[in-house]
Formats: sequence, structure tokens, C-alpha cells
Amino acid sequence: MKGVFLLACLFCHAGALPAQDAALNRLTAAERAAGWQLLFDGVSTSGWLEVTGRPFPAESWTIEDGCLKAFSGPKGNQDIRTSGTYVSFEFEFAWRILKDGNSGVKYLVQNTDRWTNAKGLQARARGPEYQLVDDAGPDASDPTRVTGALYSLLAPTRRPSHAPGEWNQGRLVVRGENVEHWLNGERVLAYSLTQPKVVELLRQHRKGSDVVRTSPICLQNHDTPVWFRDLKVRVLE
Repeated sequence: MKGVFLLACLFCHAGALPAQDAALNRLTAAERAAGWQLLFDGVSTSGWLEVTGRPFPAESWTIEDGCLKAFSGPKGNQDIRTSGTYVSFEFEFAWRILKDGNSGVKYLVQNTDRWTNAKGLQARARGPEYQLVDDAGPDASDPTRVTGALYSLLAPTRRPSHAPGEWNQGRLVVRGENVEHWLNGERVLAYSLTQPKVVELLRQHRKGSDVVRTSPICLQNHDTPVWFRDLKVRVLE
């Protein structure tokens, strides 16, 4: 009986994941029917590259507990990107940061940079950014730099972000000229790509007037830990 009890205990600890964990990084049948595509399966970096198109930067990103995690590596910090590119799309993602954390989702990327400084190799996407940050931290002192903002340009109308360490649900919609940022089920920002300030932002990142409308989706490594999971995209007509 003792052996049976021990075996049962081992099964409890090493058996199937709890239902809520098993459902992570998966698409439901309804989502697949609606055209959603999974961008991360929780175990592989397939489909993700360093932001300039080089191989996935394992020196500053890893997979941890079914999440893509950015960390401050000894060799630098690089953004990552999807291998696919998108024009009109919906992107959904779950994310969490720690106290004073900072990250972002970049889209309509106009340029990328790669350089070396005292902290090592850096690689960055240059384009509009859906800001992710500890709203009580010093990086969020400007209302255009709080969570859900179009970074340094447009402040969100609402601030329903959760406390550092807790999970948040983000959603980004780019449909033609119209862009929406959603946070935890609420639309917090809506703007048009034709707004003069936005046009100027795109041109500054592009360093020219030939603005790019097809680009990958990028996740930022801002030298603080951030976790992403349940990454999925749907192409819009």
C-alpha cells in the first residue's frame, strides 16, 4: 500500500498541468475558425527573430514557464520580431512586468537599429509603440508614457492596468488608417494614422516620407524583465 500511495503522490506532482495552464498558448476551435493564428506555443522560439532579422537572441530572451521572457543579459538587450509581416490586423497578448518595469509592443516599424554600447549589443525597432510600464514607476511620469499610450505622443483615455507582477491582457488593432489600443478588455486609445502628429512620428522613424505600412510585430527588451504569453494575430481585410 505504501508503494501505491507513493506512486499516486508522484503522479499528482508530475502529472498533467492544471486546466488553466493547459489552456495557455492555445487557440480554441472558435478562434481558429475566426482566422486567429498562434504566434507562440509556449515551448519554442519558432517564428521569432532578433528585430533586424537575425536569429532569435538567446542572450537576452528565453522561454520561462510557457512565456517569452526578456531579461537584461550580459551581452546586451535586443528587441524581437515576428517572422511574418502585417498590414491590417488584430494582435492579442498577455503580459506582466515587475516594479519599475518597462517594455512595449512596436508595430508599423519604419526602421531598425543595431549598435554596441557599454551594456553590449543593442537592437531596436523604430516605430509606433504600445507602451507597457509600471504606471507607478519613474518611466511613467509623463501621461503619454503610461501603459496603453502611443509612446511619447498620445495618452490613453483610461488606465485599467494591473499592479506589477500581475497579468494584463493587451490587444492592438490596426485596421486601415485606424488604430486602437485595448487593455484588460477596455479600449484605452483610438487614433488615425492620418493625424499630423502621427504622420510626423512615422516619418521621423522612417527618416523620410515613404512611410512603411507592412511590418512585423515587435516586442521590446527595455533592460527590465517582462513576460509574454498567449500571443496571437488575426489578419483583417
